[in-house]
Amino acid sequence: MVQAHLQPKQLLLQLPTKLALQVTPEQFAVLAAANRDLRLERTATGELIVNPPTGGETGKRNAKISTQLGVWGDANELLGEYFDSSTGFYLPNGANRSPDASWVRRERWDAITLEQREGFVPLCPDFVMELRSKTDSLTVLQTKMLEYMDNGAQLGWLIDPKNKRVEIYRSGQAVEVLENPDTLSGEGVLPGFTLILKRIWA
Repeated sequence: MVQAHLQPKQLLLQLPTKLALQVTPEQFAVLAAANRDLRLERTATGELIVNPPTGGETGKRNAKISTQLGVWGDANELLGEYFDSSTGFYLPNGANRSPDASWVRRERWDAITLEQREGFVPLCPDFVMELRSKTDSLTVLQTKMLEYMDNGAQLGWLIDPKNKRVEIYRSGQAVEVLENPDTLSGEGVLPGFTLILKRIWA
């Protein structure tokens, strides 16, 4: 009689928000590969951050932003590459981050190897965007935006749909706050790109 090989029951680990788990870059890579349905991040000090899947409204807004960036990116592919929220970057300070949308200049992308491109990209994007969801802490997102700028980003947008508010981060400059803007300009970093916010606010 052939005995069936029973698969062990999968157990899910719930991480209390007050509990900080420290992982090395190597351990983080293994965790991320085994949990592709979760958006995992790692701080510069090694703290593991587990981001659950977004809700429908946030996912819809993020898709509309990514679509607009993608249309511009495809028309200007000689300038660089754009990325969605599932892309992980290994920042110079040691943190692993996954912005909701991002873009890297062509010369910087072409300067890294194929192997580096297939893993956590070892650089900070030139442009980053974070979309605040209902459960996101504004302070945490602001800290993340400043981290991007400290690690080499040239332009960043923190978009808060609930309050129809945008914080614009520029390298070496003070943060600019816009209340209910109709559009955002990619300025010199994303030349010719304009994000239309009407559908994002809806």
